[in-house]
Amino acid sequence: MVGEPAVSGAWPLHGDVVRLRPVTSGDAARLTEIVTHPEVARWWGDFDLGRVQRELIAPDDGTVTLAVEADDHLIGLIQYFEENDPDYRHASIDIFLDPAWHHRGLGADAVRTLARHLFDQRGHHRLTIDPAAHNQQAIRSYQRVGFRPVGIMRQYERSPTGTWHDGLLMELLREDLAISARPSRPARP
Repeated sequence: MVGEPAVSGAWPLHGDVVRLRPVTSGDAARLTEIVTHPEVARWWGDFDLGRVQRELIAPDDGTVTLAVEADDHLIGLIQYFEENDPDYRHASIDIFLDPAWHHRGLGADAVRTLARHLFDQRGHHRLTIDPAAHNQQAIRSYQRVGFRPVGIMRQYERSPTGTWHDGLLMELLREDLAISARPSRPARP
């Protein structure tokens, strides 16, 4: 509930297929491998083991980072940040998955699972997510969960190449959360 530490509660969280748990220092090498994959790095930027440890394993800005697991494999990371001002209370989400696990509904399952937690245990009524406006794969995944486009944020984010690109602000209200469309059972990549 509101006021409790952000990682308190019943961990892990279970989706239809994925399992979410707090990250540990033992996850650093695998997460570095994933976030430096070219298909992930094009959205997340330049990471190395040190940056993963600072920003994804032990962030000091209030972000809560969770490992995404499927079929007993660490396949990615999902994170959230809470705005706790009572007049603007909401949470924002971000996620990346190993491209070998894409196209199976696992990202939507992870986002849906975290959304339920943020609504039911953390007391939020609204969630946001902000993919690059040209990241159609991510946008479709978030729409399957129930996120709706709010608007384009022009020149919102600097890409790894140094150019600015637009972001799409999307939001999800509790009543918009889509009922699970069971993802396909993951097969080992």
